[in-house]
Amino acid sequence: MTSSTASSTASATASSTASATAPSIPLGRRAAAEFVGTGALVAIVVGSGIQAATLSPDVGVQLLANSLATVFGLGVLITLLGPVSGAHFNPVVTLAAWWTGRGDGPTGRELAAYVPAQVAGAIAGAVLANAMFAEPTVRWSTHDRWAPHLWLGEVVATAGLVLLVLGLARVGRERLAPVAVASYIGAAYWFTSSTSFANPAVTVGRAFTDTFAGIAPASVLPFVAAQLLGLAAGLALVALLFAPPTPLPEGRRP
Repeated sequence: MTSSTASSTASATASSTASATAPSIPLGRRAAAEFVGTGALVAIVVGSGIQAATLSPDVGVQLLANSLATVFGLGVLITLLGPVSGAHFNPVVTLAAWWTGRGDGPTGRELAAYVPAQVAGAIAGAVLANAMFAEPTVRWSTHDRWAPHLWLGEVVATAGLVLLVLGLARVGRERLAPVAVASYIGAAYWFTSSTSFANPAVTVGRAFTDTFAGIAPASVLPFVAAQLLGLAAGLALVALLFAPPTPLPEGRRP
């Protein structure tokens, strides 16, 4: 583990299932679910990181505690909010679902509602976690994560996430998303050099906390760029490995 990662090796990616949600649920309610879900995810990541750093000086133990809390929390959030919004909690997942929607994914209007809700929720979650542990509610992170191997880790982590989420939908196993996505995130904490942020909204939110899970504001843009490259790579892998979805009957979705 490199020193740049060990200084604050926690990560969260939030993501989830790209399966369609009931059109009858108002867009405002679905956007609110994305705000709450992304905020809760970041609060789990940041809060468990603070708690772990308080209880143990060992970075490996800290990362283990942080990753376990994220796995369990993410699984619960996807199970709870998936039926409302699809439980994306991640602009990359929303963009992937929109790009491959074929009339059953998010519309442009939904995309415009989801992404700001996810970013705002991530910031609110970091502020909430700071407040719960008597940290300054907003303090820019000083944890630099600036190295090509970390960016490569983000490309790999994000591509794998997109492949998993869309792959589950292509083979009709969306019901496994809570377990599968949470399990992938738990594994990616450990097998990627960046500890798998894989989420632009969460990356922005974690810049607001100078704790175990933080990322310096100057390191945010390269991470987001790497995540977008991972999105493109993941979409290419989905096209290579899975048959395209069957178009829905005309009028299935307004």
